[in-house]
Amino acid sequence: MENFGIGSWLQRRRPKSGNKTAIIAGDRELSYEQLAERSARLANAFRDRGVGRGDRVAYLGENDPSFLETLFACGTLGAIFVPLNTRLAPPEIQFQLQDCDAVLLVHADSLSELAVRGGAGTAVRRRIAVDRSPGDTREEGTTAAEDYEDVVASGAEVAPDEPVGLDDGAMILYTSGTTGHPKGALLTHGNITWNCINVIVDFDFASTDVALMISPMFHVASLDMGVLPTLLKGGTVVLEPKFDPLRTLQLIERHRATTISGVPTTYQMLCEHPAWDATDLSSLNKLTCGGSAVPLRVLDAYEKRGLRFSNGYGMTETAPGATTLPAARSRDKAGSSGLPHFFTDVRITDLADPDEGSAEPGTVGEIQIKGPNVIHEYWNRPDSTADSYTGDGWFKSGDMGYKDDGGFVFISDRLKDMIISGGENIYPAEVEQAITELDAVGSVAVIGVPDEKWGEVPRAVVLLRDGAQLSEEQLRAHLDGRLARYKIPKSVVFVDEMPRTASGKIRKADLRKLTPANGQLQP
Repeated sequence: MENFGIGSWLQRRRPKSGNKTAIIAGDRELSYEQLAERSARLANAFRDRGVGRGDRVAYLGENDPSFLETLFACGTLGAIFVPLNTRLAPPEIQFQLQDCDAVLLVHADSLSELAVRGGAGTAVRRRIAVDRSPGDTREEGTTAAEDYEDVVASGAEVAPDEPVGLDDGAMILYTSGTTGHPKGALLTHGNITWNCINVIVDFDFASTDVALMISPMFHVASLDMGVLPTLLKGGTVVLEPKFDPLRTLQLIERHRATTISGVPTTYQMLCEHPAWDATDLSSLNKLTCGGSAVPLRVLDAYEKRGLRFSNGYGMTETAPGATTLPAARSRDKAGSSGLPHFFTDVRITDLADPDEGSAEPGTVGEIQIKGPNVIHEYWNRPDSTADSYTGDGWFKSGDMGYKDDGGFVFISDRLKDMIISGGENIYPAEVEQAITELDAVGSVAVIGVPDEKWGEVPRAVVLLRDGAQLSEEQLRAHLDGRLARYKIPKSVVFVDEMPRTASGKIRKADLRKLTPANGQLQP
């Protein structure tokens, strides 16, 4: 084969595991043979519709076999797959489609309105709707979408064998930008492949694994830390479109799931559900968690059932794994993000003397990452790309941390002020930019505040212009439809003055130390 990228995986897996179940989605099951054939047909159908090497194909939908079929079809052609977050507002979808110049959009029929509004004024030439309802009239006045199953059936059965190398672009994943606009991280076939190898090595993935995916695949952690390593090894992936605690517990028992991944909130909701004690969890042997540390009370609940977590740290730019904390060390190294993945290196740079390389153990500095899983560039962002790497090729994470004497990494702060809420990344600059569109707002700072359910949630601290009036409800109403719901501040505090540095920058560290009381920020 000329294709050495992820698009060849199903064709290489086909003779080895043809009759084995690759995907379970509700009552539907697809064998490796069926998944390979459908992806090959879809690749040919895409090519018949003008999609070629390097073209961007976007996908908007929840966890569904069509997501993976589209991904593998793109990889087969050498096209670039662009998964979109279904929780985004139309302007956010539109920005990403425009930024990557996507020529084709595959979307769930239930998201047709979002697809149409988000695709307006972009380079998207065709839309393909999954599970389209007959006689749907929601698209009057627009170019109607083709039916996904009709498109699959129209393609030839034999997979194209295009030359695709590990350095070729495979996927663009958008990360919220510190300047208010998201950046497209261009993951190569090599980035994804080496990340999967890291996962297989460090988590002992096997062909007998059954991975229950309760997190959306448009997030790189779910796709690259769970789904793709499982398929690479020939295991079975169970896809759930949305997370529901009771249904998740039922599916673990029904399918004898061995692997689940999520964020602390996910695991907390499972162990607090009334069905927790009665559910057979004996099949589980790999629980991976990211986003933030697992609370001790949640660790206790799982350990009582004989289960332990593998926590970790990473980001979209590392495809996404950087470190992992072995489950056996979840207690004695509590609070740590673990050791670097097998084929990944992590160093801490001494901020006082960055040219000297790695800091001494216990010294806080910037976390920098290097390895074949780390991206080489942001899509059409040469300045951001140049700013993100050191002279000797290390990726600058923007996060601060330290290593202990054993090499375990501990995260201490975020240089970029990113908020992680229920596993979703929120960059304050993007929210602040939307809030400052209001004439009444003089200045605003968005910070993360602790939340028992979501880990942390955004809070807006607002200084109004002289004589202006604005309520919390009006501010929320302004953001509704402009930003995804999870980005909208859960609380708003109006202040008489903003703490600032001598250069005029808002001191967010001071805001985090203050408590709102009677409309004032009090120490």
